[in-house]
Amino acid sequence: MNTPATLLSLIDVSKDYRADQDAAALPVLRGITIRIAAGESIAIVGPSGSGKSTLLNIIGTLDQPTAGQVILEGRDLSRLGEVEVADVRNRQIGFVFQAHHLLPQCTVLENVLVPTIASTDAELRQGADARARKLLKRVGLGERLSHRPGQISGGERQRVAVVRALINQPKLLLADEPTGALDRAAAQNLGELLVELNREVGVTLVVVTHSLDLAHRMQRTLELEDGRLRATSSV
Repeated sequence: MNTPATLLSLIDVSKDYRADQDAAALPVLRGITIRIAAGESIAIVGPSGSGKSTLLNIIGTLDQPTAGQVILEGRDLSRLGEVEVADVRNRQIGFVFQAHHLLPQCTVLENVLVPTIASTDAELRQGADARARKLLKRVGLGERLSHRPGQISGGERQRVAVVRALINQPKLLLADEPTGALDRAAAQNLGELLVELNREVGVTLVVVTHSLDLAHRMQRTLELEDGRLRATSSV
């Protein structure tokens, strides 16, 4: 059996914060080294304030590490310029947050298509409408294309956010507490959907969550505590 190629590597990544220039550094992440294979699903768990969202933001290029390397498909992201990083973020990484961040004045279909506006890939933009309709149908929202966010449920809004994150066909999907604002049934449905899309689309999935139910659906679970990661389980 072939070993899946490495999609993402973090090498000795650390992150410190300072209240001001003269204040002592507050370490949040300490020497984190992990390898994530293409198509893998991983949950990152840990107590509140442990740095889970910070780690996810560094992986997604929304924040920079104080030290260490983030390597995506062989490219050291720290060596890229702002324009190149923005292109990587738009084309290779999809984001799902606890708050769906949908535009209230836009329809479901229009919200999904928003990330394609910034794409420089003409072929990707050309097929976006058909791809959006297909994905929305796949997640059970094929009859909601013309609805606005205020006209659908919280679980449906979060499914729209997942489709929006996938519209540019990213290699990596990052989800920060995606079920945190949902009731139990909607959270369970979204967790099942994320796992199914990971398998069907082949997108690599990294989820930060407090939900043990969601974490147990992932292939690996890593716990972040005192700024360090340790493996807790695998399936």
